[in-house]
Amino acid sequence: MTAFPRKPALLLALVVLTDLATGPACAQSTVAEGEKLAFDRGKGNCLTCHVIKGGDLPGTIGPELKDLKARYPDRNDLVAILTDETKRNPQTMMPPFGRNRILTEREINAIVDFLQTL
Repeated sequence: MTAFPRKPALLLALVVLTDLATGPACAQSTVAEGEKLAFDRGKGNCLTCHVIKGGDLPGTIGPELKDLKARYPDRNDLVAILTDETKRNPQTMMPPFGRNRILTEREINAIVDFLQTL
């Protein structure tokens, strides 16, 4: 009966090791997903208002999206902007993607992962 308590510990160790092994690959896939969403004219639609390196036919209503990791070292600031910028700036033209359920929390986080690479 002493072997039974070890099974959950072994399972936990396997989960942690699997998570460590897939971490960078998972991060790369969320960056790629975020880029796809940001450039998607029907979903994130960031190019309607922003210049983004690699994007076609950008708008100029919003600021150019570059050096965002330096400008927003706390990724939560970018999450908040995408979720509902009207909380910080009621006069903003930025759509409240999270509040209006245009983007899911997972999609917002993927876009932020991508934006932090710019």
